[in-house]
Amino acid sequence: MSRILVAEDEPRIASFVEKGLRANGFTVTVVGDGLAARDAARSGEHDLMVLDIGLPVLDGFAVLRALRAERCTIPVVVLTARDSVTDTVAGLEGGADDYMAKPFRFEELLARVRLRLAPDRSGGELTVLTAGDLSLDLRTRRAHVDGRTVDLSAREFALAETFLRHPGQVLAREQLLSHVWGYDFDPGSNVVDVYVRYLRKKLGAARIETVRGMGYRLV
Repeated sequence: MSRILVAEDEPRIASFVEKGLRANGFTVTVVGDGLAARDAARSGEHDLMVLDIGLPVLDGFAVLRALRAERCTIPVVVLTARDSVTDTVAGLEGGADDYMAKPFRFEELLARVRLRLAPDRSGGELTVLTAGDLSLDLRTRRAHVDGRTVDLSAREFALAETFLRHPGQVLAREQLLSHVWGYDFDPGSNVVDVYVRYLRKKLGAARIETVRGMGYRLV
C-alpha cells in the first residue's frame, strides 16, 4: 500500500484529497505548513508528496528546493492556484514531477499520483478498465462497447471511469460529484443525473442502475 504525504493548508481541500486517496487504497498523512512538509518528506516514510505551493512558513518552492538540494528523490505532484507558464516552469525546474492548477478534478489528480508511483508498484498500472463487454482505454481515452468504439466527452469518460473502478458498488451522487467535478462542486446540482443519462444513451440504458435513495451502480 503506497503512502502519500499531502501538504495543504486549506482544510477543505486537504480533507477532499485525503478522503479521495484513502478511498482508493492509499495511506495518507496530512500536514499544513512547509516546515512540516519538508521534515515529513525527509523521513523516508512516504512514497509520494502532493504539495501545495502556497504553504505558510515555507512555501512549496522552498520545500522543493530544500529537498532536491539534499538529494531527496520523493516524487512530488504540485498543487497550486498559480497557473501561469512562469510558475509552472518554476515548479518543474525546482524539482516537481508533475504540476496541477486549482481547481482540479480528483480523478485527474489520482491518475497523476498513480502514474508517478507506477514504476514502484508491482504489476504496473492498469491501462484498460473492463466490465463485461464495456472497456475504457485510459491512455487513448476511448470507450468500447460490444466491439464498437463510443465517443465520450471528457466528463462522460471521467464518470464512466469512476464507475468502472468501483464495479457493483453503489456510488452516492455526492461521491460522483466529488470525484468527477472536483472540490468546487455544488451539492444541490443535478449534473450527475444529467451525465448518467448521457452515459446510458451511449453505453446502454441497463448498464447503470439507479439505487433509490442511495445513488447509482454499474451493473
